[in-house]
Amino acid sequence: MVKKSPENTTPAIVDNVEALEAKLAQMREAQALFATYTQEQVDKIFYEAAMAANKARIPLAKMAIEETGRGVLEDKVIKNHYAAEYIYNAYKNTKTCGVLERDEAYGITKIAEPIGIVGAVIPTTNPTSTAIFKTLICLKTRNAIIISPHPAAAKCTIAAAKLVLDAAVKAGAPEGIIGWVDVPSIELTNMVMRDVDIILATGGPGMVKAAYSSGKPALGVGAGNTPVVIDDTADVLLAVNSIIHSKTFDNGMICASEQSVTVIDSIYDQVKAEFQKRGCYFVKQGAEMEALRAAMFKNGALDHRIPGMAAAKIAELAGIKVPAKTKILIAEVTSTDPAKEEFSHEKLSPVLAMYHAKDFQEAVDKAEHLVLAGGPGHTASLYVHPAQAEKISLFEHVMKACRIVINTPSSHGGIGDLYNFGMKPSLTLGCGSWGGNSVSENVGVKHLINVKTVAERRENMLWFRAPEKVYFKKGSTPVALDELGNVMGKKRAFIVTDQFLFKNGNTRAIEAKLDEMGIAHDCFYDVEPDPSLQCARRGAKQMALFEPDVIIAVGGGSAMDAGKIMWMMYEHPECKFEDMAMDFMDIRKRIFTFPEMGKKAYFVAVPTSSGTGSECTPFAIITDKETGIKWPLADYALLPNMAIVDADNCMTAPRGLTAASGIDVMTHAIESYVSIMASDYTKGLSERAAKLVFENLPSSFTNGAKDPHAREEMHNASCMAGMAFANAFLGLNHSMAHKLGAFHHLPHGIANAVILTRVMRYNAAEAPVKMGTFSQYPYPNALHNYAEMAKYCGIEGKDDKEVFENFITKLEELKDFIGVKKTIADYGVDEQYFLDTLDEMTEQAFNDQCTGANPRYPLMSEIKELYLDAYYGREPQDYAVC
Repeated sequence: MVKKSPENTTPAIVDNVEALEAKLAQMREAQALFATYTQEQVDKIFYEAAMAANKARIPLAKMAIEETGRGVLEDKVIKNHYAAEYIYNAYKNTKTCGVLERDEAYGITKIAEPIGIVGAVIPTTNPTSTAIFKTLICLKTRNAIIISPHPAAAKCTIAAAKLVLDAAVKAGAPEGIIGWVDVPSIELTNMVMRDVDIILATGGPGMVKAAYSSGKPALGVGAGNTPVVIDDTADVLLAVNSIIHSKTFDNGMICASEQSVTVIDSIYDQVKAEFQKRGCYFVKQGAEMEALRAAMFKNGALDHRIPGMAAAKIAELAGIKVPAKTKILIAEVTSTDPAKEEFSHEKLSPVLAMYHAKDFQEAVDKAEHLVLAGGPGHTASLYVHPAQAEKISLFEHVMKACRIVINTPSSHGGIGDLYNFGMKPSLTLGCGSWGGNSVSENVGVKHLINVKTVAERRENMLWFRAPEKVYFKKGSTPVALDELGNVMGKKRAFIVTDQFLFKNGNTRAIEAKLDEMGIAHDCFYDVEPDPSLQCARRGAKQMALFEPDVIIAVGGGSAMDAGKIMWMMYEHPECKFEDMAMDFMDIRKRIFTFPEMGKKAYFVAVPTSSGTGSECTPFAIITDKETGIKWPLADYALLPNMAIVDADNCMTAPRGLTAASGIDVMTHAIESYVSIMASDYTKGLSERAAKLVFENLPSSFTNGAKDPHAREEMHNASCMAGMAFANAFLGLNHSMAHKLGAFHHLPHGIANAVILTRVMRYNAAEAPVKMGTFSQYPYPNALHNYAEMAKYCGIEGKDDKEVFENFITKLEELKDFIGVKKTIADYGVDEQYFLDTLDEMTEQAFNDQCTGANPRYPLMSEIKELYLDAYYGREPQDYAVC
């Protein structure tokens, strides 16, 4: 039951389960109130509590010495002073309440919230300073804290906690915001760890393990076994005196204190002499060493009496006669194996192991073994000339320690803010995963705050990228090329084309203009209809021998794609295709970064067909004939520098090519318009391209060169649609068409056309199973966008649905006019082979780069049904959610 004083003026005594339950309930209420405090209120409490602790640093130190019989009074005064003053100074301006930060541009707000009740286990080695430290950081973060002191230091620990509590309450903190277990026991300590919200554990490995096993979040620390290496370039006087200063501080009870020192042979005698000169005693080999070992270690573990005991008293315990003012007992040993050599253990006393090393590498190896064997993750120390960057780097790399201090007393350096002001001050030192801890830094206020991140919806930055120069109008080729010589001063041009165009004379006018300007030129005319990696390599090899400063790709998509690949190989032969072809969700966040292009050559694209738009897109496709892998590359680094859209270059295109490329333009326009990445900058181009196709493709198909105006308008439409999808990307129509081409060799434009209206109807469902993911795309609106484009093209209806149906009808009429067949089967694709490849086509279409921009994100089962509908000519389905 809860015990109270007769006058009922002191807090209830917590010495049993019921009392602890009552205390925790009261603390819950106090913390709930404290959580409502402002930063100003909290900072006032933090200040007054720190001031009170600082003023009491000497009385509290005396209490700790009297109760525990360990350590050095003056050093405990310093630790109390440090725990109050340095912690206050480090966090006095730290924001721990309400909004921590706000980024209007990104719509991110971070808000601090307290965790609740912190369970703190306090060690006997630092009973008052650790209590001050933990209570102060809990007050700063609006948490309650209940302390479970070490039984051997309960009185002084509770006194420190009560002193801070009284000052905090006087400054306005809720009553009972700090609590403690008056009569500590394993049962009550376990109950504390079970019922609090987070555990702040400092102490022995067993206690820390219990904290991590409690089922509650725990901030625990591992054992320290700090090794020191003294290099032969070190300032020996600095090194020895720093180690003595650190190792004797509070008789070595800080867990970051040095436990061993490894010295290079060439300076070993000098270091030993310096230790002796400064009052250290080297234990004699033989009887003295064995006596000291027997006195300090029981059953292979450090005797509980040793931590914090003075060097002379430890020697007396071992029957070794040393001067009363001996600072450190040094045992010269060889083994770093804790199973064979007890002095390689953590000793928490002014006893130091000392090792020889023939060179720096051996010294580092020994230090590494000592860290891993006895104190993984804690602290390591090196004394070396500051100019020895390679040695410092090696030590940093090898040591599995979360604190690596250079030319610094490790006790003072490890706790922070004394010898390096960038390391946060703390009396709880995390050891990371190496030490079985959840933190790898000095624990502070940030570890006792829950940070809520409020993320408001924001839209991605978009862009519009096109070639630096786009020349158009019939007859523009020589005028555009004139700039290469007379403005840019190009000297060597490399032409990339195919045999048909080369033999047909399509490059003659270009070559004549280059001759006129005195630009030397070479030509690779072996591009295949489906360009291969092997072909590109041959072209790149020829290109490398010629060393052009301008590349001119002349032809359809194949020639321009091959030219882009050759350009990449010429500029950056080190790049790997498997890296460049890696799919991305967002081109701005892709893993592989394309290198900068154009340092060697300027790229000019001259289309001779009106379909791909490759002259103004960042895309290129290449096939490895040896492996069958098709590499689709997409990056704005591949965007041509100049496009010459001259209808003179496409006048003689045959009907079949005109039909396939023309309907490809329409698909580009439609897909880019409804893409989740479409913008006002791309939509205008998409609309205009679609309208030009409706108005000019029939005549271009029927009359060819007899209607040069229609041919020119289709050429312009191709480029405009290309610029649109270069920035808005495409969708599922192209993903599926790519696989029909790859598996069944349907021409690309025809593959697009045969599934076009089915995919449109699928996308137009206003209740799809899934919609595309992009912050600019708020809800399914493909139907509205299709209707919007249709209206621009002159298609009418009473509402969006009717306009959409009329749009579908007009597209089917256009397809009929140019000879597009109704089904995939109509193109002679074998039924069994189609069914055999269906699953693989479906999966590859789902994984195609174009799929991500589709307004409806498809399930593979849906893609499969679309393929089957298009193969068999099944009636259009209602693709909405059932």
